[in-house]
Amino acid sequence: MSKLYNCPVEVTLDAIGGKWKTVILRYLSKQTLRYSQLQRRMPNITQRMLTLQLKELEADGLIRRTVYDEAVKRVEYSLTDSGKTVEPILELMCEWGKRRAREFALKVASGESWSGGVPRDPERACEQ
Repeated sequence: MSKLYNCPVEVTLDAIGGKWKTVILRYLSKQTLRYSQLQRRMPNITQRMLTLQLKELEADGLIRRTVYDEAVKRVEYSLTDSGKTVEPILELMCEWGKRRAREFALKVASGESWSGGVPRDPERACEQ
């Protein structure tokens, strides 16, 4: 028997809720990325959690995992057509986060120095 939802927001949160899924989707909305590239952008997520979140997003049909049969195995992640339909939601979340960061003078780490936690202008934080 399928789950009974009381509100469409529950359906949305069931697919993209949690601390990491929307962040992963946001990065993949900008470009196709390898596992290590996602890891660098998200220094506070454990390997186990990143792997779990990627598997769940793939199982829900929101991302695609492509394995390239080369001398050195290469795996890339990208949004599916279904995943691309989430982009407007992610954009609104990013804009809301920028306003909140400005309002409360919150620091947003981004860029190639993610793991260093270097503060960055929140206006550009969602661009990469």
